[in-house]
Amino acid sequence: MWLVWAALLVVYVVWGSTYLAIRVVVDSMPPFLAAGARFLSAGVLLTLLLMARSGPRRMRITGQEARGAAFVGAALLLVGNGFVSVGEETVPSGLAALIVGVIPLVVLVLRALAGERISPAGVGGVVLGFVGLGILVLPRGIDGTTDPVGMILLIIASTSWATGSFFSRRLALPGDALVSTAYQLLFGGALLLLAGSVLGELPRAQAGAFTTGSVVSLVYLVVFGSLLAYTAYTWLLQNAPISKVATYAYVNPVVAVVLGVSFLDERLDASMLVGAVLVIASVAFIVRTGSTPALGDAAAGCTRITASRSRMDRLRGRIPAPSEERPAG
Repeated sequence: MWLVWAALLVVYVVWGSTYLAIRVVVDSMPPFLAAGARFLSAGVLLTLLLMARSGPRRMRITGQEARGAAFVGAALLLVGNGFVSVGEETVPSGLAALIVGVIPLVVLVLRALAGERISPAGVGGVVLGFVGLGILVLPRGIDGTTDPVGMILLIIASTSWATGSFFSRRLALPGDALVSTAYQLLFGGALLLLAGSVLGELPRAQAGAFTTGSVVSLVYLVVFGSLLAYTAYTWLLQNAPISKVATYAYVNPVVAVVLGVSFLDERLDASMLVGAVLVIASVAFIVRTGSTPALGDAAAGCTRITASRSRMDRLRGRIPAPSEERPAG
């Protein structure tokens, strides 16, 4: 039992802290190139570890599996995490985490659009969550206290992450979950580097201009956000009730807000507090009533590329499919 709580603590704290780390990284590093370096480095490290353990043959995949991994990597990392990195250039990390916290709500909407049956409780949770999102975003966009473009990018990032997670259950992905993750990291990281180059970020990538804080934060994101926390999460999927594992979806934003206020002097006003309570409460309600599947990193700042893992675990009978999940308790 203590191992479960230790792994949960890692996921709670590390994934919640990635918003703060991203905010520090983009202070002196171009967002797409920094994110690309992060994920490509993590992908290379994971690939080398897998090859050292099982040999090069473990990394063999089909063309169809490669296309699936590339799609998920693009949706989750290129657009999902890339837009979070750009958005956090002008949006406080705590507010960014709260906006990204609507990912489970978007997943539920996509499931409804796909014809899946959603409980009345789930519908109520979605409505409550989007009301909270409106309270977070609209006043700040109207009065100009926060860059509206940055907030829009965060909403797009959340939608893309949810979409990639949703469709990953319908794509051909490598059967080995860690191999699938490695390829998603490699494809996503490469696409982020390409996007940064096309968007003209290369002139900003001057090593002499990088602050110590940005460099340390980038290393932290690679090692802790992209490798340690993901490993803890996949272990939890095999050894803990999914209702307990999914609680990270409403703990991460709280951690991010606390860290942003504590270390970056970010402001937490009354309307932000109200919106935060509504968003977190709606996600908690949806998770506790079993209205959403295991939630995919978003993310936001870390490699929560768990959809393929959840898909394989369901095929192997380790956890129930979304429509068969047991209520918490």
